[in-house]
Parts: sequence; C-alpha cells; structure tokens
Amino acid sequence: MATIGALLADAVQRLRASGSDTPRLDAELLLARAVGTDRIGIIAHPDVPVGQDAAAAFAQDLARREAGEPVAYIRGLKEFHGIALATDARALIPRPETEALVDAGELQIVGRLARGAAAAAGSRVRVADVGTGSGAVAIALAVALRRRRILEAVELVATDASPDAVALARENAAAHALLDSISIVEADLLPASLGRMDVILANLPYVPSAVVAVLGGSARFEPHLALDGGADGLALVRRLLAGLPATLAPGGVALLEIGADQGVAAPLAAAAAVPGWPTVVTADIAGLPRVLQVDRPAS
Repeated sequence: MATIGALLADAVQRLRASGSDTPRLDAELLLARAVGTDRIGIIAHPDVPVGQDAAAAFAQDLARREAGEPVAYIRGLKEFHGIALATDARALIPRPETEALVDAGELQIVGRLARGAAAAAGSRVRVADVGTGSGAVAIALAVALRRRRILEAVELVATDASPDAVALARENAAAHALLDSISIVEADLLPASLGRMDVILANLPYVPSAVVAVLGGSARFEPHLALDGGADGLALVRRLLAGLPATLAPGGVALLEIGADQGVAAPLAAAAAVPGWPTVVTADIAGLPRVLQVDRPAS
C-alpha cells in the first residue's frame, strides 16, 4: 500500500512533465481531495498509507490534471477572497488578482456610507457587479459587507450574459446564504433599465481574440465567452464605458479589472467614452496595472 509521500513524489514528477506551473500544489490538493483531508493533513503525514479506493480516485484526478484540466474544475471549488466557491466549466475560474477589485469596491462602499451619502438620499448604496461569472466578486463583496454589518445598507445587483454562469452564481449565492441579498440577472452588461448605480464593478473579458485562440493549459477548458475581449481585449470594456452616462449616478464610481498590459490603453478608452471624467489605474499586489477607476463628477 503506497504512502502519501510516495504518491505525492510520483504525482509531482508527472505533473511537472505535463507542464503544470504548480505541480506540488496541484498534487497536494488532489491527494487531499482523494483521502478526504486538507493540504495540511497531506503535508504533515507523508508516511501514512493510502487505501486502494483513495489511491484509485487520486489516479483518476491526476490523469485529468495531466491532460490540462484545471484543479479548480476537478475539485469543483476554488478559494477566493477567503471564501470557497463552486467552480465548473460554466464560468471562468476566479483569479487571485481579481481580489483587488473586491477590495476596491468595499472601500468605495464603506466610504460612501461613512459620509452618509445614502442616508442623505434616503436610499441604500446601489452596487452592480457586471459580468459576474461564478458570482465571485459580488459574493465576496457581500460577505465582506456582512462581516462589517453593513450589507443591509447596500442594494447589490450582479449581471451576466451567460445563463449557465447566472445559474452557477445563484448556486454560489445560495451556498453563502446570500440569495436574498444579491439580485442575479441574465443581461448584456448593465442595462439602463436597472437604474443608475453608485458603484459599478466589472471583471469583463479582456484577453485579445488572437491570444484566446492559442491559449494553452487550464484556459483551454474555460468558456471562451469569459475570456475573449475582442481584437485588442477592450471591446466589452469600451461598451461598458460608453454606457456609463446612463448607468452610473452622478458622483458614482466604476471599477473595472484590466489586463496587466492595458494600463495605458484602458484610461485612453475611458477618456474617449466619457471625456472629462477623472480616471486612475491602481496596481495589484504584484505591482501590475489591475483596476481602472472612473469617477463621474457629482454635477
């Protein structure tokens, strides 16, 4: 009977040969899933023998990973901003860099509530998450606001053009007891019929079409609709920016995730769509351009 350590050593070698960027992490996560523990249990007990059923399940998952299937799809979940989300081929796998968008949105909402802007207007802060996918941004934001005990002061809407993604987002919202707190709508970007928002968050597809066509690794298993941003990667971003006069309230802010190579092009797109509106690009923890902030003047 093979031990945890022996299975891991073999798996790491195989995953490295197959092209995985994180062979050790992948192997630990998959073996933990097979034996019904967590990564810490795997790391701490390399000499523990693994039963035949668990070893067989691990072998099946390992073969799927060798073929390039993302670990998040194999496990059926992904950790994001301190929460666990169900993941499958219906939506893009949440990326760590997108956590910067959640943090930026939380700061904006907290600031508005602290200033009493919503109370003065006699309403809640209206927030939209455009292109919600698995619901990662909207749900992580709602969890953060609930932790602060201010979720009831916010009206949160999440939209996506994919009915499959909308279904997954609703499943994730239900798992976090947030179905009553987030309105999840199938829609093209952000229809003006939903009314003007105080804060708009968007993680739209921003990979150029030519790049999507040759993507390898895990991205081959993800829906192209969630990756393809048109010729230069900014087609959907431009459409959302063009709609801001009808969807963003005066004094409101739009926060859009962008590619690391779009730190110049994205602000130029904003300047063309909404001339005179202040814009700024903030970096992620790696120091790369990540969030485009567009502020609508209050008057």
